[in-house]
Amino acid sequence: MSEKKISLAHGAGGRQTAELIHEVFREHFSNPEFTADDAAVLDVGGAKIAMSTDGFIVSPYSFNGGNIGKLSICGTVNDLACMGAKPLYLTCSFIIEEGFPFDELEKIAASMEKTAKEAGVRIVAGDTKVAGKGQVDHVFITTTGIGRLTEGVSTSGAFAKPGDVVLVTGDVGRHGCTILLAREDLGIEADIKSDCAPLWGTVESMIAATKDIHVIRDATRGGVGTVLYEIAAESNVGVRLNSEAIPVDPAVRGVCGMLGLDPLYLANEGTLVVIAPKEQAGVLLETLKKGKYSANAAIIGEITESMPGKVIVTTEIGAETMLPEPGGELLPRIC
Repeated sequence: MSEKKISLAHGAGGRQTAELIHEVFREHFSNPEFTADDAAVLDVGGAKIAMSTDGFIVSPYSFNGGNIGKLSICGTVNDLACMGAKPLYLTCSFIIEEGFPFDELEKIAASMEKTAKEAGVRIVAGDTKVAGKGQVDHVFITTTGIGRLTEGVSTSGAFAKPGDVVLVTGDVGRHGCTILLAREDLGIEADIKSDCAPLWGTVESMIAATKDIHVIRDATRGGVGTVLYEIAAESNVGVRLNSEAIPVDPAVRGVCGMLGLDPLYLANEGTLVVIAPKEQAGVLLETLKKGKYSANAAIIGEITESMPGKVIVTTEIGAETMLPEPGGELLPRIC
């Protein structure tokens, strides 16, 4: 019998990632606070906080719209925001390859400083390790964040209910497409910029309009499609999407058409999936349309009782098809 080994697909955020978490990490780390959500909600001396950690190994480390430093701040800030928590403090850990240029490291640190300031968080501690040449690809960063939970807000992937609407706060697939074009010699010229952005302001505006929101998820690895499959499984509901309502940048749509990719499975770093009661759809969409990073927000579907655990897409001609379940590694090292 051959020994089971880790593959790139185990880091893609799809089925193999879920299996890895269930078979290894949940098996050994399980406790009442262990969560499948973007951040853990904890009671510390009567105060409710959220805590999250994330590692970043994006290749290339600099891309149109940001770099690994900006990404590391946005990723953790956004995970806290998804729980309705105002991000307060971050720690960061650097693993740097021997020979990495000082100037490039300073650009990364400057980007982190700028993004943290915009997000309203302070970087309060960290760690630095230098690995031998070839042991690390340039630089890897891990950030951990703590935020204060907003009173009256309770979100989770397990809270979606039939009749809820599904919104996205922006167009989909832009970060993954940006990384693809930056990495591969495809001979494709397209003006596509990553949507990488800190989104606490977006969430804060939504919960100021209504706290009646069931799910907020950061659609990073695996994209919107993977996130919706996760929510469908956690809440034991079905999801029905309207393909015509899904916002996709024309350049992203063109690249995906040429390469046979589905934008729903490309990563985002500035787009959230939001699920809320139908009665709140209007106020949420109106609020999002006014936001700095959410002008392209849209209602893209609904939660159903039928087909629990599945995502169904209504096509332009009115036909219904099942969105393929996420699996394999579409594009490694996108965050």
